[in-house]
Amino acid sequence: MGSAFGGGLAGFRRRTGDDRQFLHPGPSAWCDPKKGDPNRCMGRSRGGLTSKIHALVDGRGLPIQLHLSEGQASDCREADPLLGAVPEGSTFLADKAYDSDAIRAQITAQGGFANIPAKRNRRQGFAFSPFLYRYRNLIERFFGKLKHARGLATRYDKRADNFLAAIKLFSARLWINAYESTA
Repeated sequence: MGSAFGGGLAGFRRRTGDDRQFLHPGPSAWCDPKKGDPNRCMGRSRGGLTSKIHALVDGRGLPIQLHLSEGQASDCREADPLLGAVPEGSTFLADKAYDSDAIRAQITAQGGFANIPAKRNRRQGFAFSPFLYRYRNLIERFFGKLKHARGLATRYDKRADNFLAAIKLFSARLWINAYESTA
């Protein structure tokens, strides 16, 4: 037996070339996507891997535009792809996470009205209608319907393009059901 301070060779094993295969189980690191890869959309937080779905819905709660981002990404930065699909002259309802001067300016430039509650730390107040804000439950109901699909609620797809395609397929199903019920 060797001493407690090293010096002994008991337990020492010479490494062979194929030992590297057993150090880290799972796929090798070269196939992992790089940080900031737009195809990843999986953010690491204390709760594990997370992602956010940003959705734009119409007045009936049907999705118009969908976008994915990492879980720790700011909502304000991810609003640009959605704002391009906002029709002219419409009212944009969003929660406090989307409260920024840039978003308000872009909606106003498109001829719309931003009905977004102000954050606590905002010094300047804006026009806000609590009556109109009640209609924001349409987006919450869309996400509630989305959670009825087990694969989407638990995110079995780890690739962002597959996950977004599954969400769009579910959205198409919502559109079809909406037109079947009105026909």
